[in-house]
Amino acid sequence: MRVITGTARGQKLATLQGEDVTRPTLEVVKEAVFSSIQFELEGRTMLDLFAGSGQMGIEALSRGAAKATFVDSSRDAANIITQNLQKTKLYQLSNVICTDWQQYIRSAKNKYKFDYVFLDPPYSMGILPKVAAEIYDAGLLKETSVVICEDEKRIDMTNALISERYELKKDARYGRVFISYLTPKGAKND
Repeated sequence: MRVITGTARGQKLATLQGEDVTRPTLEVVKEAVFSSIQFELEGRTMLDLFAGSGQMGIEALSRGAAKATFVDSSRDAANIITQNLQKTKLYQLSNVICTDWQQYIRSAKNKYKFDYVFLDPPYSMGILPKVAAEIYDAGLLKETSVVICEDEKRIDMTNALISERYELKKDARYGRVFISYLTPKGAKND
């Protein structure tokens, strides 16, 4: 797994071993995500929740994002993220937090707003709609924010947790992976 482009282009990133620990985003998926937002990243902020190796946030920083916050509940993952950030010389633009996603959202509530949020929780947990709803409800989004969701199935826009809070900007399938781009609706994001 490597950084595709930008200041850290070509840098090889370390990952945790075994899919039970972490499931890195496929290169083709990462390339597609960043191709779709590449001209909007400069100076923006990103939250990489369920960060794993940190590859998505690191790619954003390499391409000009101003700041990235990496959250993962695994101490080993937080250490790998820190190692990758130091190797790519992007550590000074980052915040690595080792905590569970709910605790992070509670602690960040109404304190931070992100331009991009990347959500890739373990597929087997089936919590993507709940996580997206809690991010919205905690006021972590701007009117112009984009929440990029990775899952093994298409996001269910009839689920009230999603449909009451978000519009589907677009989605795409890459093999067994679906990527959905959500934009927040109204009041919580003024």
